[in-house]
Amino acid sequence: MHARWLVALSLSLWCTLAAGQHPIYESQGPSGPVFSDQPSPGAREVILPPPNVVVVPPLPPPETDATAPADPPAPYTALAIASPAEGDTIHTNTGAFDVTLKIAPFLRDGDRIELKLDGTVLRRAFRSTAISVTEDDWQSAAAENVQHTLQAAILDQNGNLIVESPVVSFYAHRATIHRGRR
Repeated sequence: MHARWLVALSLSLWCTLAAGQHPIYESQGPSGPVFSDQPSPGAREVILPPPNVVVVPPLPPPETDATAPADPPAPYTALAIASPAEGDTIHTNTGAFDVTLKIAPFLRDGDRIELKLDGTVLRRAFRSTAISVTEDDWQSAAAENVQHTLQAAILDQNGNLIVESPVVSFYAHRATIHRGRR
């Protein structure tokens, strides 16, 4: 990048010096004034003032203090389960359903979301506020009842707990075929 600037500066200085060494002539043409480096009948020499040159001093390098600790990241001010909401009923035959979280501020790089279903941590971590609980997640964590609980937590890159959401209770409705007598 610096080489391009150096080439551009060298060319502009060369053009300025080259133009300053030869006289410039002005003559009248049919459409107005004509400028040339060759004299023609009726042309007059134009005396140009010296070019404006601005020398910009180099910027000093930014001051960095390698010994100063980095500012700690802003703490999370909110973590909540938006969906399913407290007392909601989800309709699922396989156990798969979607979870939506609200996090403020946004999830930081290196942090991850952990989800607990009925008190059991799901085997995988998440990086999005839109989470799909799979049939495998359900089979590995859900209790054998109709009412279930869900809780989210944010962990740092070392696995340390940063913040937890309140526990949300919800119901799972599974369609069944009733084979009773009529």
